[in-house]
Amino acid sequence: MKIKDKILKLLKESNDLSVKEMIDLLHVSKQAIHKSIIQLLEADEIIKLGKVPKTIYRLKEKRQTTATATITIDDTSAQFLQNNFLLVTETGEMKEGLDGFAIWCRQRKLPVEKTITEFLTTKAKYEPYYNKLGLIDGNEKLQNTKGYDKIFLDQVYYLDFYAIEPFGKTRLGTLLHYAKQGQNKFLMNKIVQEIKVKVEQLLKAEKYNAVGYVPPTIRREVQIMKYLETHLKVNLPKVNIQKISGIIPVPQKSLSKLEERITNAENTFAVSEKVKYNHLLLIDDEVGSGSTLNQIAGKIKQKGIAKRVTGLAVVGSFKGFDVVRDV
Repeated sequence: MKIKDKILKLLKESNDLSVKEMIDLLHVSKQAIHKSIIQLLEADEIIKLGKVPKTIYRLKEKRQTTATATITIDDTSAQFLQNNFLLVTETGEMKEGLDGFAIWCRQRKLPVEKTITEFLTTKAKYEPYYNKLGLIDGNEKLQNTKGYDKIFLDQVYYLDFYAIEPFGKTRLGTLLHYAKQGQNKFLMNKIVQEIKVKVEQLLKAEKYNAVGYVPPTIRREVQIMKYLETHLKVNLPKVNIQKISGIIPVPQKSLSKLEERITNAENTFAVSEKVKYNHLLLIDDEVGSGSTLNQIAGKIKQKGIAKRVTGLAVVGSFKGFDVVRDV
């Protein structure tokens, strides 16, 4: 019996095993185990979970999914799904396009072909929110949000919505959610790849003299905002923005009231810069009420650092847009 077959047999009996456990049970070299593991991963027979040194392996679950070969869908719709739908399974697998959509439908006991049509129709209803650069203009929503004493942002854009009903998180929203929660550089890189062109188009369309990045509230080993800063490579002078939380950091998303979010942003961010600019681009990963971007923009203007400030979020909440314009 080959080593890889022995590994499969052990996994059937033990559910999951580490490399060390396989070595101890099979009495073979570490190199031989790794070689067999690579073969099994490439054959899609096992999955890898965790990070070194806490990596374990399990048998790949054989899903009873809807066979995509039997689904009638035209090439244009299939490509649209590929570009716009992403599912992360309960075991951490990324399923894109039709494959992911079929699983999503099966989980909810929905007919695949009919639901694809509904998805395409729903996405089409959101198209009017995107401008010619493919950006969502959040200015009207911000201006119509009750609770602000003053709007400091001159403009605010989203690269996409975080979620759309009834289909949940958008592709970009899904990537961002799991990239932040898992501190996953692979997913952060996927985000950069998907947004870089739009960011570059915005930089060409509007003249900016400086850039600022909203610092994170929660300490993580891998910070997505730092990753965006280093990998988007916006070739502009950077304005220093600091997070000055109290003893207990309070994330904006944990606050339900707008006035609380405004107070939080007003009192926990500091901006310092000696150079004066005409137009600054302020980048954040996600925006709900817009209070963080707006209050930081206020500090920038109050100190005379920039005359104009445009906010840019990777994703933003749809709440508020449904009031501005019916979908």
